Amino acid sequence: MKSIKKARNLSGKKVMVRVDFNVPIHKGKILDDTRILAAIPTLEYLREKGAKIILISHLGRPEGKKKKSLSLEPIAKHLAQLMGRKILFVPFLTGNVVESSIKKLKEGQILLLENTRFSKHEQGERKDELAGELASYADIFVQDCFGVVHRDDASVTGIPKHLVSYMGFLLEREIKILEGVMQNPKEPFVLVLGGAKSETKMPIIKNLYTKVDKILIGGVLFNTYLKAMGYSIGDSLFDAKMVDEAKKTAKKRKIFFPVDVVVGKEDGSGYRLVDIKKNPHKICGKGESIFDIGPMTVYTFSAKIKSAKTLVWNGAMGYFECSPYSFGTLSIARLIASCSRGKAYGIIGGGETIESMVQVHMLEYMDFISTGGGAMLEFLSGKNLPGIEALEKNI
Repeated sequence: MKSIKKARNLSGKKVMVRVDFNVPIHKGKILDDTRILAAIPTLEYLREKGAKIILISHLGRPEGKKKKSLSLEPIAKHLAQLMGRKILFVPFLTGNVVESSIKKLKEGQILLLENTRFSKHEQGERKDELAGELASYADIFVQDCFGVVHRDDASVTGIPKHLVSYMGFLLEREIKILEGVMQNPKEPFVLVLGGAKSETKMPIIKNLYTKVDKILIGGVLFNTYLKAMGYSIGDSLFDAKMVDEAKKTAKKRKIFFPVDVVVGKEDGSGYRLVDIKKNPHKICGKGESIFDIGPMTVYTFSAKIKSAKTLVWNGAMGYFECSPYSFGTLSIARLIASCSRGKAYGIIGGGETIESMVQVHMLEYMDFISTGGGAMLEFLSGKNLPGIEALEKNI
């Protein structure tokens, strides 16, 4: 794959950049601009080289329908504030207005098109048709959306079939850092996994097991392991499809589980601490669920986290959005942040994981914040990502 730095004579060229501006918005206000900020180095480079820049991105899941709440117009305004320059916006993805607006672009100007997922063809059967139309507006394509390289969308995998394509700086850095973790991590390497989706975490355990020194488990992933080990877990969420897979790895020596958990009701009422060793068969009964790891688990996990030279964390330890169940996740966030930027190289990814760091005001202490939750997980699982494969096939 070629870096955008390898491109020659960008001056006057129409460069289409697939960015990931899928950010949380409420009433037109950007709640977290991490992904927007991450795209700016590539945009500034292209602007300095005199390119005419066309940006495309998705936002949310409009399912092929126009929804005002998912328009990219507020993002254009926010990007303009961040870059200190005018960002043009067209409320269309294709058509005559788009064509005429692109023709009027001057060197160094930036134009943002409307939400790619407003088109039913972005993820539909006629993806190639949409990709061809988008490609016709540009001379060069830059892939800079790590957050969606695991998607086979028209704007991700289709455009490289039509245009000479390059990696942007964001994508290039994501790949370099995550490949480094997979191939040559500094030891000890501690992997912390939680969250709600066991099916995205189990493949990572399998793929990275020989590279890691310790794997710390929490969240719904832990509930799935408990179910696999024969525990009664009441109404706790678990992944029934992954129970058999969990049985295969439950006794592996590098995997460490919580020693105590907090159980209760979803609204935070009736919560109590359960020592797992003292309750070898039943964690909780009907009407109760596991919602957090306990203080003794935080204590035992902390020693392992502090020993690390490489730290990778994806997935909350529990239902931290509810205050009685926030202690575990926020404690792990503080620990990982305090061990990063010096003692260990700390990497986090995933919306909940990043949000927990924001809550403890320690996001800035992380060495690397991946812009892709699902993409990061699939990359670390060793899967081939369609968006990256499309670039590799591009000559």
